[in-house]
Amino acid sequence: MLPSRSRLSVLVFLIPPLALYCIAVLFPILQSLFLSFFEWDGISDLQFVGVENYVHMFTGDTVFWRAFFNALGYLFICLVLQLGGGLVVASLLTSLRRGREFVKTLYLLPAVISTVAIAFLFARIYSSDPVGLLNQVLQWVGLGDLARPWLSDVSTVLAAVSIPEGWRFTGLYVLIIYAALIAVPAELEEAARLDGANAWRIFTKIRFPYIRPVWITTVIMATTYALRGFDIPYLLTNGGPGQSSELLTTYMYKTAFTSTNYGYASSISVFIVVECLVAVGLIFVLLRRKADA
Repeated sequence: MLPSRSRLSVLVFLIPPLALYCIAVLFPILQSLFLSFFEWDGISDLQFVGVENYVHMFTGDTVFWRAFFNALGYLFICLVLQLGGGLVVASLLTSLRRGREFVKTLYLLPAVISTVAIAFLFARIYSSDPVGLLNQVLQWVGLGDLARPWLSDVSTVLAAVSIPEGWRFTGLYVLIIYAALIAVPAELEEAARLDGANAWRIFTKIRFPYIRPVWITTVIMATTYALRGFDIPYLLTNGGPGQSSELLTTYMYKTAFTSTNYGYASSISVFIVVECLVAVGLIFVLLRRKADA
């Protein structure tokens, strides 16, 4: 549909980012897929083992399955905070008459702060010795019995490492959803109000269906980012205590750079890629089917 000169211009501008994408993303994925069929310590010669790494991963590695289910819990908490919280805050922002820009800046601020700084901040918040902010607040409101070492208690550590990640990117999704909400035609909402629809009906029958394409994209972004979450859990607990906060990403990292088992670590990385692709496919199927229903 474009004239030849325009097509050439498009190709000229697309080739550099596509080349960069292939070098930075596709090539490492293919290299990991290749290495997953070998046993390699990074120094000696490659030893071909076929699918042995995958067989061990699925049938003989209990840490892998513990990390997998931890990753699902981590994903759930992140999605609740980022998507649920983002949708609520974005909806409230549409009714805010003053200070919108200030509120949006406050929510977006964590996304531009260094990950290391966020990890140290929450380490202090969760601290039990010296007493951190969270335990102090519990004592002030008369719930001192609930105070505990949040990062060393196996019953709370997974939630404790998930909340900072969820909090960090909530502001990003607030802005995306807010931009979609303010694009909803005002005349549709006005017509619904004249017909007697309350705020909940307007949201569920007009606003949310209108922003569904943006919502699908946002769900995909949040899901894939959470499944690849690494830095904050690694900095806070390094997967401990035991494997209570071990994620697939932290387990892969330690398998590669602590145990120097690059072949097995590559098989875990391939599983993470496949996991993300399956999650994206399920999101498309479920949300599209619900939209067509």
